[in-house]
Amino acid sequence: MSGFRQRLTSVILLTIATAGLWLVLGAVPALVFYSVALLLLVVHHLRYLAALDQWLQTPAPAAATLPDATGAWGDVFARLARLMRSQSQSQQQLSTALERLRRATSAMPEGVVILDETDRIEWCNPVAEQHFGIDYNRDTGQQITYLVRQPQFAEYLATRNYSEPLIARQSRQQELILSLQLIPYGNKQKLLISRDITRLERVETMRRDFVANVSHELRTPLTVIGGFLETLSDENQTGSKIGKRALTLMTDQTMRMQRLVEDLLALSRLENAQNPVREETVNVAEMLRELYHEAQSLSAGRHHINLKLDTDAQLRGSSDELRSAFSNLVSNAVRYTTDGGEIILNWGIHDGQGLFSVQDSGIGIEPEHLPRLTERFYRVDRSRSRETGGTGLGLAIVKHVLSRHQAHLEIVSEPGKGSRFSAWFPANRLILPQGE
Repeated sequence: MSGFRQRLTSVILLTIATAGLWLVLGAVPALVFYSVALLLLVVHHLRYLAALDQWLQTPAPAAATLPDATGAWGDVFARLARLMRSQSQSQQQLSTALERLRRATSAMPEGVVILDETDRIEWCNPVAEQHFGIDYNRDTGQQITYLVRQPQFAEYLATRNYSEPLIARQSRQQELILSLQLIPYGNKQKLLISRDITRLERVETMRRDFVANVSHELRTPLTVIGGFLETLSDENQTGSKIGKRALTLMTDQTMRMQRLVEDLLALSRLENAQNPVREETVNVAEMLRELYHEAQSLSAGRHHINLKLDTDAQLRGSSDELRSAFSNLVSNAVRYTTDGGEIILNWGIHDGQGLFSVQDSGIGIEPEHLPRLTERFYRVDRSRSRETGGTGLGLAIVKHVLSRHQAHLEIVSEPGKGSRFSAWFPANRLILPQGE
């Protein structure tokens, strides 16, 4: 405001001087003086405006030196100099922080790729260059799908469901197995994190092979033992009570071990990457009617079981695998629902997705147990699981089957009020009947 007052004062003084000349020399000399003075003032400002314009077009290093000026223009240039110094300091701090971030991400054992909203590469670290066979200087601005030519990765990118990582074998390096995770952030940007899990996968493959081989080798002796125990039980009708009880217990435990072996083998088949899903047309309504009758037989009249079929839609997938998953959910509801309780089996379509749910009025599950229910051998109540004959693998099998069908399991439960297990299937797995 002081600069404005100073310039206003100069104009007022010039006007007063012109008025004095008018009185002394007359109008013409006074107006000539006033015009020349204003012209000089305009030339003065134009000269500094030209200097400012030339300075603004000067490259950054040379622009550090501001034009010399006095008066109001000197104040303007002084303020510009302060702003320049402040901006230079901020830019230097940002550059330092960015360089530190780049060094940190370059030192990470994981690959990092920054993608824009159209999935083009903005930046990547050296580990990502090794994982994907890309070059930062050459491939910046390229579509990531042009360089990572894997249908499963393109599908993962397109579905925009990044809750679970994608396990991919790098086609350029057959021995390299990567875990890929997309993380949205900022203005529609994404971070692509890649981890080398080749060693972990080898260990996991060894574990799966070991479990599968041991389970397979146990199957035959258990079958033989079970057969002989059944024969001995039939022939020992007049034996002692202790002998009968011993045979009964041995038979029950042998059957339990056989179920455990069968479940372990089923899990091994589901986890085998070389065992793709057999694509069939699955009549879900017909399958659920069969499971409904099996549930009634298992319940033996102890529960009220209802079947609700809200749609005749079918599923695309493996009939055997889906039957195994649905059967596990239904049998669990029967086992863990007290006598007189209600069990509802439902198949319908909600929000464009297929939904199979099993709801019961059973004992319910505490909230802290829900995240771990699908882990192998995890039991909420070990003594009750042994009484009901569970192997602790049923929900693990369900999770793997649903994952192979791009579906997911949702569990809602409240102690004392029952549970609801819901299997959600994506729209591309649904086969809708005519007119629906």
